[in-house]
Amino acid sequence: MTPPGRRPRLQDPVVAWTAALLLTGVTFALRVWHLGSPRQFAFDETYYAKDAWSLLHHGYVRGYVDGADAQILEGTTGGLWKDDPSMVVHPEVGKWLIALGEQAFGMDPFGWRIASAVVGSLMVLVMCRLALRLTGSVFWGLVAGLLVSLDGLHLVLSRLALLDIFMAFFLLCGVHCVVADRQWFHARLARLAPDGVTRGWGPRVWFRPWLLLGGIAFGLAVGTKWTALYPLAAFGLLVWAWSAGARRSLGVRWPVLRAAVADGVPAFVHLVLVAFVVYVASWTGWLVHAEEYERTLSATQYSTYDGGEPWPTASEPDASGLGEVRQSLESLLSYHRDVYTFHTAFLNDATHTYSSKPGGWLLMERPVGVSVELDIPPGTDGCDAVQGSTCLRQVMLLGNPVLWWGGCLALLAALALWAGARDWRFGVPVVGVAATWLPWFQYDDRTIFVFYAIAMLPFVVLALVLCLARLVGPDLRPSRRRTLGAVVGGSFTVLVVLAFAWFWPVWTNELITHDEWLGRMWFRRWI
Repeated sequence: MTPPGRRPRLQDPVVAWTAALLLTGVTFALRVWHLGSPRQFAFDETYYAKDAWSLLHHGYVRGYVDGADAQILEGTTGGLWKDDPSMVVHPEVGKWLIALGEQAFGMDPFGWRIASAVVGSLMVLVMCRLALRLTGSVFWGLVAGLLVSLDGLHLVLSRLALLDIFMAFFLLCGVHCVVADRQWFHARLARLAPDGVTRGWGPRVWFRPWLLLGGIAFGLAVGTKWTALYPLAAFGLLVWAWSAGARRSLGVRWPVLRAAVADGVPAFVHLVLVAFVVYVASWTGWLVHAEEYERTLSATQYSTYDGGEPWPTASEPDASGLGEVRQSLESLLSYHRDVYTFHTAFLNDATHTYSSKPGGWLLMERPVGVSVELDIPPGTDGCDAVQGSTCLRQVMLLGNPVLWWGGCLALLAALALWAGARDWRFGVPVVGVAATWLPWFQYDDRTIFVFYAIAMLPFVVLALVLCLARLVGPDLRPSRRRTLGAVVGGSFTVLVVLAFAWFWPVWTNELITHDEWLGRMWFRRWI
């Protein structure tokens, strides 16, 4: 492993990229296999797939008639959407991506799921690159990508038209850019202060290209789900801490305060302001049709959640030019106010069979049944159950338990190594998990689900890979430590692979007997 503070040596870039792309290809093949099964709207696909089709054809989300799902599955897509805009409670980036798949392959299960398969597979590629940057090892980068590809949450969400896989992908891209910026920033300061010593504030670095890319990625993440705001804030603070550490290494006095001005202001512009601009731009379709929302929703659906007050712009005469832009943006702000009220007030009263508390997410305490087809009799569709029993098909959102349980131990070790050994790399998984997990505890009285933990998955895997690499050690010569590390790491990876194969049927809607299904339900809470 590369010592803290030094840029990792990217070994054999052609080999690294080729291997990572091959792994990404295999991942995609597993996700696209029988992607159209089950042939139905599974779980919240009923909202996002139809919203995406409406965005594609109307530029904004419209309501639809009763029974639209059945007609769509029969091949009918015309005459199903009403003229009035519909209430949507999540931003639109993920739905636009789903719409691209529908445009390419049609309004059917394969069409509305293919974007998730592509983005989920690309997530493995980005994971390989991020782990390579943190470890300096092509091997450990590939291990990280492999572990992500073998997780059940990742597999199933890459085969459904839900928003979470898109948010997790953009979030991972943003974190990769932040880590790349740390390496770039240290190298830049080293060039500007070649003797390793400086006076006063130290060198000024106004433009940081990796942070700019990170702002775009975080903006797209927030533009998919608002929960990406927490990791944006957390990693923004981490950028400040890393910048202060870089200035301290050059002998700058009061590095934390001076970094807040010299580096914090440019970083805020690159990350936060750029993310804000990208986020607002993602609502372009809404802004173009703001008048329809003002007319239909400002005093009806949304306003019932906050006392029935209409939007201020609803009673204003239509403006033109910059005035129209102002009105549209003010309407969008009112819309956000009402959506926030919906999430914080209305959802507190909702219940769901598969809802779970965030305290059990890392342990995969309560999975989510996406779809199920029960009581398939013997001899039907290839069911080989014994007489008196039946077969079934199920899609279950359940993480690979070996990976997640091992990740819990790795996160504890990562916290100790970050605080005790002062190894900055272990701060990435610790901060990542904290920012994507702890905020949910303030909403644990709401209807929330374990698959929201997909945002934590890259950081759980990073903790595992960093700990295994630390256990093996940097010395390539044979030793007892290296042998022990190889045995532990190899055994763990084999167990993850075996668990992946074992749970594959309940992740991919495979036909299995009832007894085979019970063998995979390790705990009563999983049923």
